[in-house]
Amino acid sequence: MQLFYTPYIDGHDASLPEDEAAHCTQVLRHRAGDLIHWVDGQGGWYEGVITEAEKKRCVMRITAQEHRPPERSWRLHLAVAPTKNIDRMEWLLEKAVEIGLDIFTPLLCERSERRHLRTDRLEKIAVAAMKQSMQAWRPIIAPLTALRDFTAAQTGQPSALFIAHCMPNVPRVSLLHNCPAAQDVCILVGPEGDFSPTEVEAALAAGFQAVDLGPHRYRTETAALVALQTAHFVNA
Repeated sequence: MQLFYTPYIDGHDASLPEDEAAHCTQVLRHRAGDLIHWVDGQGGWYEGVITEAEKKRCVMRITAQEHRPPERSWRLHLAVAPTKNIDRMEWLLEKAVEIGLDIFTPLLCERSERRHLRTDRLEKIAVAAMKQSMQAWRPIIAPLTALRDFTAAQTGQPSALFIAHCMPNVPRVSLLHNCPAAQDVCILVGPEGDFSPTEVEAALAAGFQAVDLGPHRYRTETAALVALQTAHFVNA
């Protein structure tokens, strides 16, 4: 099944964004009268018949719809310093959304090698991964946020807060054995040069718990994916 995405729902009708419409009518060659399926990113799953099919415009009449509740009772927030090679960060986001992710926040750290980011590009990747994995909920892609601002904003939140780092002189516990089940989780993963000692201290002061992800040293995107999968494993 080919799944499309649009937030443009108006009563019994819906229309695709230009890029989705072009893919539907120009690439997949759908025409008026064809039956297609789409999601609205907020749990809505729709079936409908195309009534208008143009180069950058596609309008549908809704014939069936349902609301699918979130797949998890808990929310997963992954906050990661973008890698210098943006392809690796985009790969991470794609796979994280496919596995299951609610919020993705790119972090700006002291040792960050990438200090600018196109959030719109990340949003498109997240939508594509949502459709690929047949999900009805679109994850939130936050703007690039300074680590100090991010950790301060988490103080007092009900989430279980973790920071994964490689500093040998700071005590760490296993994420696998300390990640709670059925509770919101927020995990920080640093840049390729790791978090600075000052950043780790600030995170700990804000209520984050220092964790390790296993016996090996990982690249940033690998560490983030291991952390995400660990949280899912605990809640399986």
